[in-house]
Amino acid sequence: METWICTTCGTQYPESETSPAYCPICEDERQYIGPGGQRWTTLEEMKASGYRNAYYEHEPNLLGIETVPEFAIGQHAKLIRTPYGNILWDCISYIDDVTVDLIRGIGGIQAIAISHPHFYSSMVEWAERFDARIYLHVRDTQWVMRPSERIEFWNGTQVELNPQVTLVHVGGHFAGSTVLLWKSGANGKGVLLTGDTISVSADRRWVSFMYSFPNRIPLSATIMGRIRSNLEPLSFDRLYGTQFDTVIETDAKGSVMRSVDRYLEALNRTEER
Repeated sequence: METWICTTCGTQYPESETSPAYCPICEDERQYIGPGGQRWTTLEEMKASGYRNAYYEHEPNLLGIETVPEFAIGQHAKLIRTPYGNILWDCISYIDDVTVDLIRGIGGIQAIAISHPHFYSSMVEWAERFDARIYLHVRDTQWVMRPSERIEFWNGTQVELNPQVTLVHVGGHFAGSTVLLWKSGANGKGVLLTGDTISVSADRRWVSFMYSFPNRIPLSATIMGRIRSNLEPLSFDRLYGTQFDTVIETDAKGSVMRSVDRYLEALNRTEER
């Protein structure tokens, strides 16, 4: 019996003797099936192939975690260290004893919170190794491929994980897409962690929003208005996206609000400039 992992999206499935027939997350129009078709691996196969996890510091008390060489869609996780327990934001597929020992050495993981289903990956495996709870928005329940009693589905616009960390539902990319507000980050000015619910542009001054990134499907004006209203009350100066270098160092909220307005302007444009 193996817990099979989709090599395209990185999602782990429940134990079975044979690999799943297909991956619903990859077959959804927000993801894709690679040219070689659906393929599967396991944690043991990944270990034997030389995969490992690497770590770096974004800023004090915020660590980045990535698998090298790159796996699936190149997911990165972030570990927030707080006096109330450590929070893992988003998740990656690979985990081994070295990873567990290192993170336990800095306080372990109290809770795992995930922006959207493309980062569910091996979340249950991580939760079991660290005896942690997983917080997912209830509107993305259907995308959980490996059910677990450790998963706690939350509803509404916000949920506070501890006095420094709040999850905020914004929607958009997925119905349950979520961002994380770390109030004490950026020297107390506030940090927003977004996954690719909010995608940082190449110039690090703008962000963008998409229903499907690989298939270039935009969001509607109605959904963008809802995203704006959910982000407007938040206070943050810095924003981290998915990858190591996708960060807006300062005035991040201003960048987000200006980007929403630019997006809406583009949707409403009726003629070429």
